[in-house]
Amino acid sequence: MKKVGIIGVGEYLPEKILTNADLEKMVETSDEWITTRTGIKERHIAAKTEATSDLATRAAREALKDADLKAEDIDLIIVATVTPDMQLPATACFVQANLGAKKAMCFDVSAACAGFIYAMTVAHQFIARGTCKNALIIGAEKLSSITDWQDRSTCVLFGDGAGAVVLGEVKSGGILSTYLGSDGHLTGLLNVPAGGSRQPFSKEVMEKRQNFIKMEGNEVFKIAVMSMAEAGQIALKKADLKCQDVNWIIPHQANLRIINAVSKRLGFANAQVYLNIEKCGNMSSASTATALVEAVKADKIKKGEVVMLVAFGAGLVWGSVIIKW
Repeated sequence: MKKVGIIGVGEYLPEKILTNADLEKMVETSDEWITTRTGIKERHIAAKTEATSDLATRAAREALKDADLKAEDIDLIIVATVTPDMQLPATACFVQANLGAKKAMCFDVSAACAGFIYAMTVAHQFIARGTCKNALIIGAEKLSSITDWQDRSTCVLFGDGAGAVVLGEVKSGGILSTYLGSDGHLTGLLNVPAGGSRQPFSKEVMEKRQNFIKMEGNEVFKIAVMSMAEAGQIALKKADLKCQDVNWIIPHQANLRIINAVSKRLGFANAQVYLNIEKCGNMSSASTATALVEAVKADKIKKGEVVMLVAFGAGLVWGSVIIKW
């Protein structure tokens, strides 16, 4: 089994910024209410002409440049997303075409907010076993396209963006362990009810606004805290490490109260938690990806340090990855 690590990072956040003050003009809410309950001040919103693959491509190009690789050097492209360009083909295929990565096999992973961790785990297996040499892993979302901007309980949460990493063989460190979990009995707590084979698009669907994100916030909050903490603990055990061995935790940026509760359960100080939720909101699979990229670019993570990624999302799904830099 080869050692697999991150050899390049990149991100893209759309130019348009939607602030809490802007939302005050759209729905009955306030900056104080949003900030207190979520920790979010603003979020990026993609242009109407930008698709998820466009966001992903921008992040991917930056990651390739950082890794000092060409598109032809990539054997595998996985895009983690719940907002694909189309139902088919995979968004990863659009990214491949944009980049000119002719040698890459391409597919998407749909694991909601844990999608980036799921995609990294899958790619790790390919490289560790010698099937691939270099993999491009992208968490990308245009959540503004499935957000109900009339629902004040959800529209304050979501934003658009993309984060990408290139995985390849490393001499030391790299991915030490991964853990993934799911509970399909709880699909009703967080979903987009219509638009799939169960309830195709129709006039009635549009009138009832069933083509947008629906969430039972209180229930999701409680399960998210327990599941993320447990995922982190299991991943640490698999890596034969303890919480005190970890230098940084980069959690899914869903809600600041969730992040604080998870960090407390795991025993991390606030200074060890990397956040970008205030300026980005919840970007589903792109959240953990962009936070990781930003921490690396800001030179927060030093050589030899241990990083925990942990996330939770619709499905319900959750997961964690332990990486030694």
